[in-house]
Amino acid sequence: MQQLDGAPAPATDLQQLALLGFGHFTTMRVETGGVRGLSLHLDRLVRDCRAVFGADLDRDRVPDLVSRAIADEPDLVLVRVTVFDPDLTLGAPGAPSRPRVLVTPRPPAGAPPSALRVRTTAYARDLPAVKHTGLFGALHARAEAQRAGWDDAVFADGRGWLSEGPTWNLGFVADGRVVWPDAEVLPGVTAELLARDAPGTRAAVTREDLERMSAAFAMNAGFGVRPISAIDDVVFDPDHPALAELDRAYQAIPFEPLAARR
Repeated sequence: MQQLDGAPAPATDLQQLALLGFGHFTTMRVETGGVRGLSLHLDRLVRDCRAVFGADLDRDRVPDLVSRAIADEPDLVLVRVTVFDPDLTLGAPGAPSRPRVLVTPRPPAGAPPSALRVRTTAYARDLPAVKHTGLFGALHARAEAQRAGWDDAVFADGRGWLSEGPTWNLGFVADGRVVWPDAEVLPGVTAELLARDAPGTRAAVTREDLERMSAAFAMNAGFGVRPISAIDDVVFDPDHPALAELDRAYQAIPFEPLAARR
């Protein structure tokens, strides 16, 4: 059940979030009461709360709020934790703030996702270090790509460096090693967890560099590791062995229990 600070969310508060759209969030996959990278999700919420609202967030309270909201949900559920202040206004978003925590559970995707076909789009998100609720530009890029027959978009910054997708981080495989794009991106929890097992190399990757990559993949908390079969007209092997190794590494990451932090 969707809850705001542990109670049913009033429609007026949700309306304010929808109208103002000023907040930040994280999305986690909860499996039987545990989350891969829970500490990193909590670190993100605390860090972003300070960046967006200039306020501190009680990180130890968040797992309890999540546990309450998913008490009647299945053992496998996606949870979005959104931090916002319904009392802020369009004219004074910098006023002293008391951020509140909205927990929204939703079912995970059913079947394992297929490989993505994406097209490059010139775009750089606002304040990329923060996972904020301002998703219009990113989702518009996705919508335009889908209307043109692709599954999604992948962003290229002003230098032509490929960075990330609208809701996922990007990685490549070249010469048997993972290549992480050296660009300003949203620091994803799944990407950070995978980078610990596959540190690889960090390098600028342009459209012209794609031909030397043997595989490409997307990653986020919702689907884990997802192969990319094409970026523009460059085709990749979605069954490359390195991707299976990355997926196994991700699946082996231990869960941090929500209850341990109550």
